[in-house]
Amino acid sequence: MQVISSKDNEFIKHIKKLKDKKYRELNKEFIIEGIKLIKEAIEEKADIKHIVICDNCQNVANIPKDLMYEIAKYECVYVTEKIFSSITDVNAPQGMLAIVGINNNQTQIDYSQDIIVALDDIQDPGNLGTILRTIDSVGLNQVLVSKGTADCYNPKVVRSTMGAIFRVRIIECENLEKTLKEMKKHKFDLVVTSLQTDNSVYDLKFNKKVIVIGNEANGVEQSIQKISDIKVKIPIMGKTESLNASVATGVILYEYVRQRLFIK
Repeated sequence: MQVISSKDNEFIKHIKKLKDKKYRELNKEFIIEGIKLIKEAIEEKADIKHIVICDNCQNVANIPKDLMYEIAKYECVYVTEKIFSSITDVNAPQGMLAIVGINNNQTQIDYSQDIIVALDDIQDPGNLGTILRTIDSVGLNQVLVSKGTADCYNPKVVRSTMGAIFRVRIIECENLEKTLKEMKKHKFDLVVTSLQTDNSVYDLKFNKKVIVIGNEANGVEQSIQKISDIKVKIPIMGKTESLNASVATGVILYEYVRQRLFIK
């Protein structure tokens, strides 16, 4: 078994370059790290190109044998602890990462679902990852993202999704407003959050709705607000004026869950 020990190795250089968005887009690959994410990727039949294993990291010994059996079916590359430390993106690495292919062919919107979430220029990677995880948790399998939204394959976003990145189809929209107008033709109502309304999210009927979550600082783009069918707000009883974008998404989507479970 050959173990890579040189930082000048071309494969190691490739891994480091995958931390850059443009390089990820060019190569259609991204990095996942840690035992749980790699296990999720295997279970969801993600396009795993390589699995990189630290040859002498202590944590590798804690990997379950059944998972190691599955990992062995893939192309594995072993590196020294020093090299792994130079390519890891976490503070307490588990000694394992993988390179996964990006599927850029996910352009078809599934109109059979009751609601579809669209993200309008969400900037914070932590928010974005949490939103994807929340979308997955309520049983939805797609999300629309504007061109100005943070990169969904950013390592911090990927970690925050806790595996949802493999189950939620990410449909990137070159022009989100144009895409939303097209969705209205499919009998979907366009819903935006706004402080300039008395309509509560708890009065909204979640049938054939596109829920637009706006930018953390500026909210939903004005041009999209103008074509919206319904404006709603989340009632706030304290002095805080607004909620974090991922928290607001959770409140809205779990009202959808409540209606599905308890309202006949």
